[in-house]
Amino acid sequence: MLARVANNLFWMGRYLERSEHIARYMKVNYFSSLDSPNELGQSRQFVLRSMLFVADEEELKEHKELDEKKVLFDIGLNPEKQFSILSSIRNAQQNANGARDLISSELYESVNTLNRVVKNYDKDRFVKNGLFDFTTMITANVASLRTKIRSTLLHDEVYAIIMLGIYIERANQVIRIINSKYNDALVEKANSGASVTKSYEWTTLLKCVETYDMMRRYYRKIPTSHTVLDFLILNPVCPRSIMNSLNNIQYYIGFLSKEEIPNKDSAAFLIGKLKYDHQYKTIEDVQENLKGFIEKLVEDLFSVGEKMDKDYFSLY
Repeated sequence: MLARVANNLFWMGRYLERSEHIARYMKVNYFSSLDSPNELGQSRQFVLRSMLFVADEEELKEHKELDEKKVLFDIGLNPEKQFSILSSIRNAQQNANGARDLISSELYESVNTLNRVVKNYDKDRFVKNGLFDFTTMITANVASLRTKIRSTLLHDEVYAIIMLGIYIERANQVIRIINSKYNDALVEKANSGASVTKSYEWTTLLKCVETYDMMRRYYRKIPTSHTVLDFLILNPVCPRSIMNSLNNIQYYIGFLSKEEIPNKDSAAFLIGKLKYDHQYKTIEDVQENLKGFIEKLVEDLFSVGEKMDKDYFSLY
């Protein structure tokens, strides 16, 4: 397989996963704020800043009043913003074009259809009262596309590369969402003295990654920082957890490399090291310096992505 085509497959998976997480975060964060137990959590400025924190932190460097319609448009449908959902779907479609001969017609046509729908979506309706419908449509369609990936492709190198993209992006998005909600809990504490451990933001976090019901079933407790972080970072049976993503990344890299003992300068070695480092962490290790843990994990995932690019997708 050409490195260029492998790169197309990898980034198609990443962009699809990214669009789903951003869409769900917008929807849950926006509408959950109505149930927040404190005034700050219900503040529109607080909610909009939280959205931009996940989409693109650079947008928050200018400390200014945020315009709701502009923020929603930028994150949802602004073709000039690389972090927008529209840009992610468009990029996924362009990468699908580059790998057309290796993916099924069902998958290719569905990606094209979604791209057309998003590109032609009524922007005025979206920013006025269409947020729920638009984000629900995105999450439902991306879930359908993942089903087509699993059910219509051969489970060979093509499938493995797409799944690598999906799980790398999932780990990245989940840790960014954790970082955002932790930051929101700290802001609430600074403004109202609310407890960080028992903040409502942890419940919102679980809903943002579709794990609220399963976390309650697993722990049979009200969400706290301790149980939520343990579930979303270290629990291997939670399909949205960092640990679950690391396990899958290691599996699919191993499938591609075919090496029993990976070279210490390879992506397989790097992800194996990262996986086992987290496998033997405890939640106390994580919470001891949560901010430092998040920053290091983001750097480590970036390094894995760069190493994978060099090993499998580099044209030079």
